[in-house]
Amino acid sequence: MSSRHTTAVAGSLLAASFSMVMILPFTAAADDQGPGSSKGGKVIDEAPDGVKLTTLLPEKISVDNGSKETSITATVKNEGTKDSGKIRLVVAGFDGLTVKSVEGCSAIAKKDLPKGSNSAFSCDVGNLAAGKSKSYDIGATFDLSKTGKICLPVQDSDGKKTFWQQGPVPFGTNKPTPNAPTTPLLLGTDNEPVGPVGDELPKTGVGSRLLPFGAAGATLISAGAVGLWWTRRNPQQKAS
Repeated sequence: MSSRHTTAVAGSLLAASFSMVMILPFTAAADDQGPGSSKGGKVIDEAPDGVKLTTLLPEKISVDNGSKETSITATVKNEGTKDSGKIRLVVAGFDGLTVKSVEGCSAIAKKDLPKGSNSAFSCDVGNLAAGKSKSYDIGATFDLSKTGKICLPVQDSDGKKTFWQQGPVPFGTNKPTPNAPTTPLLLGTDNEPVGPVGDELPKTGVGSRLLPFGAAGATLISAGAVGLWWTRRNPQQKAS
């Protein structure tokens, strides 16, 4: 093989290798959404036989300290052996967390919001086959001077039954970073507000880091009772 031909082949291999190096990391990054968690979730009303509905939220989100914007991926899953039938997912924000948009979903009118929430969207999931899941991209803002929570009820199509509810579960940090570009928040952690009085949480949430550790979990569970609003307030009430 001539030296010219050898050089050309080597150059082609190097170019191909470089292309793989450039492409592969982006492919991996696109699939890396981080671990999901059903923390703070519970069954409210019994689902049909063979249907097991749950939701997942990311373990960690990041809030832009300038715009206060953040993004969250919510996933609803059917871990059962039978199709779910028509269901809907509600995404509601509480306290410092305000839901601004949910891809493919409709905003719920202010007068119909779940008790205590500041914003909510209704997502028509439809029939979720056994073993399948569906994810929704949520756009939100988070006021880091407050605590913030999110709630994901999974209901039948008319909202009369809530088969599963995750939350209201907090996102937060006990290490504020006011001078950084972003602040990372962890699921299941009460936020310690940024500011000169950061030693005390505002009285905006049901949870508080001042509670004894053992009581914190119980408080979160009782907070979830607030989420019985849809089936207890008005069974005929529907999303706008």
